[in-house]
Amino acid sequence: MSNVRFLDFQYKISKSRISKKPSRMFSGDRQNSALMATYQPSIHEMRRVFDKFDSDKDGKISQSEYKAILTALGQGDKNGEVKKIFRVVDLNEDGFIDFKEFMEVHKKGGVRTKDIQSAFWMFDKNRDGKISAEDIWEVLQKLGESCSLQDCQKMARAVDTDRDGMVDMDDFMAMMNCSMKLG
Repeated sequence: MSNVRFLDFQYKISKSRISKKPSRMFSGDRQNSALMATYQPSIHEMRRVFDKFDSDKDGKISQSEYKAILTALGQGDKNGEVKKIFRVVDLNEDGFIDFKEFMEVHKKGGVRTKDIQSAFWMFDKNRDGKISAEDIWEVLQKLGESCSLQDCQKMARAVDTDRDGMVDMDDFMAMMNCSMKLG
């Protein structure tokens, strides 16, 4: 089920628009102390994520739609994980995840800091600890978002605290925290 939360972040990233410079919110031992921090998205945010999964707009997510999102993110269906997720999430056992089931999964969890960190590594393809505007653009294109490279450059500049043109983990964490609060 962690993939469900992970994909929530992927979609949230594509919708982030930051108007002011976030402060460095995480420093020092944030990787240990903040791993359990959570954020509970609003029903509106959850509906947007659900609608992204529901590509045929029939009000339910099929396994093939879920796999398509994973594939777009470069994840694929490792070890039949989608079937396992559906066994747990598909409460009425109709073979689909409807919005009510989707919400039920997220009631207890929220979004954990380690999920944000996982999202960071999804963007940082070369594993250098930095995300470029091109990296952001590439991932958003795979998700089917119509975002220009210039928009991605603006996003990166909005959170780039050291002005090197790249988004590091601290910048990314601040961006995600800020965008969720602005939701």
